[in-house]
Amino acid sequence: MQKLIISPSILAMDFSQVNQQITKFNQSGAQWMHFDVMDGHFVPNLTFGPDILTGFKKITKAFMDVHIMVENPTVVASWFVDAGADLITFHREACADIESCVALCRKLRSQGVMAGVSVKPKTDVKDLIPYLEEMDVVLIMSVEPGFGGQAFMPEVLDKVRQLHKVITDRHLSTRIQIDGGINAETGKLAVAAGCDTLVAGSYVFKRDMREAVHSLLCLEK
Repeated sequence: MQKLIISPSILAMDFSQVNQQITKFNQSGAQWMHFDVMDGHFVPNLTFGPDILTGFKKITKAFMDVHIMVENPTVVASWFVDAGADLITFHREACADIESCVALCRKLRSQGVMAGVSVKPKTDVKDLIPYLEEMDVVLIMSVEPGFGGQAFMPEVLDKVRQLHKVITDRHLSTRIQIDGGINAETGKLAVAAGCDTLVAGSYVFKRDMREAVHSLLCLEK
């Protein structure tokens, strides 16, 4: 398994205390910063635009992990490429077919940005498997996307195990990320199933960040 990465989601950040929270984030040991971009259509919530990403890049050196939950991923992805995203993960469900999904992955990678594909809890991963070489990350949602603070859905771990076996058997570098209800207990289950990238929001930003991130990093085998 690849080295474990923790990607705290700023969806859970207290935006009345941005400077203090970023200082703590920068000292926490987290390697990535996760941006949940929602358009109010693909999911029933509205969050961050590219200018927010541009601003955060001025105050942290973290890898910018951008998850776009939007109806028009090709258009929105281009905005975040220009804003300085390091990884853009879009939803399989927002693509008309697997061919258009793969085409967007190839476009992102040709622009020097890592490409990720996400699936909702009820979406199968079987049509992604033949194309995993085209994907830097597969993001398994362990809650229904749209809002933070939801309870972890353990049934999604079957998809993680399926992906992990294929990635291992084919000696691929594709990372398996999981997002939704992640804490020390659910994170342990996710890592045991094969996840190597954990997104955590409330668990990190609603407590001592350094301790929370360390508790997740300790899950690495």
